[in-house]
Amino acid sequence: MSFINKYLRNFAPYKAASHKVWSVSKEEREKILKLDWNEATISPSPEVVKRIEALVRDSQFYNLYPATTNEELLCLLSRYIDLPKENIQYFASSDSLHEYIAKLYITVGDPVLILGPTYDNFRLTAEVCGADIYYYNIDDTFEFDANSFLERIEEITPSLIYICNPNNPTGTMHQIGFIRQLVNRYPQILFLIDEAYAEFSGVSAKELVLSNENILISRTMSKAFALANFRFGYLIASKDNIAFISNIRNPKNITTFAQEAAIGALSDIPYMKRYVEEVNQAAIEFVKAMDQYSKYVKCIHGEGNFVLLQLHKEDDKIALIDYLGRNNIFVRDVSQTGLLKKYCIRITIGTCSQMKYVAKVIGEYFGGR
Repeated sequence: MSFINKYLRNFAPYKAASHKVWSVSKEEREKILKLDWNEATISPSPEVVKRIEALVRDSQFYNLYPATTNEELLCLLSRYIDLPKENIQYFASSDSLHEYIAKLYITVGDPVLILGPTYDNFRLTAEVCGADIYYYNIDDTFEFDANSFLERIEEITPSLIYICNPNNPTGTMHQIGFIRQLVNRYPQILFLIDEAYAEFSGVSAKELVLSNENILISRTMSKAFALANFRFGYLIASKDNIAFISNIRNPKNITTFAQEAAIGALSDIPYMKRYVEEVNQAAIEFVKAMDQYSKYVKCIHGEGNFVLLQLHKEDDKIALIDYLGRNNIFVRDVSQTGLLKKYCIRITIGTCSQMKYVAKVIGEYFGGR
């Protein structure tokens, strides 16, 4: 224990959800509806499969490190987000990107403010670098109060603020006008905006990086693009911030498979958009289906590919998770804060047909009373 970094001796680990799909046979896996990690519930574009199949047949690259700079990939990312490629850098997942951000911008004792309850992994990443973690948590109505958030900023005077937008797991969406207000009002604070679900909301603060040094935007291709297994993410930031982080980034860590998969997905944007449209429609239908069980549960949907079910009784939460699991539907028991711990379940939204099945099973649970 004495050899361990003192900032890690008493830290709370990031809690991953169950991952039963990897402990069963392929045949059993096909019967499972995995709705606990907000992954896509369909395969990626056929263009991804085509490029990976071609890559597998080319055995001459296996013994080599991956390309450290992929101009085709950078150009496709630039075209997709409609910003110069000098404002973009890619990484082996947005989690990996967050680690580089923490290394570069956080020093021991820095106050870091997290708008929660939210994705908990960045908290751990910042703590590893010696940051002092503070929270501003929304209240039990799931409503965000901008004025009290600003008061919290004034109270803490953080060096960095982490905002997931749309937020996971509440779905809370902050409009770009508010993000711009924060960035302009606090030029001495660095804002990390996690846009993992931006494709589903259609809202992004990306344009702000062209005129502001104190904003970093992280993106992933694990959600809307269905590339979770390839671990691919990217940063949108000012040219100087991109240059700084590129100096410490290990360029060998993004596999050729991940680079080719990202190129395939970015070559077929219509495929991704059709999936996003279906997910958003499925969310609307699922929320309507849940309305008939309002006696037992409140369904909260914001702008991501997920909903939050707030059960009125803690016993119902535990029993419903178990009942869904027995029907091969796996959902997330969220427990980031007291606000969520006792009564909330997060469910990834899949296709319309998948969510009709989930609604049917939930209906059977509540209907059996």
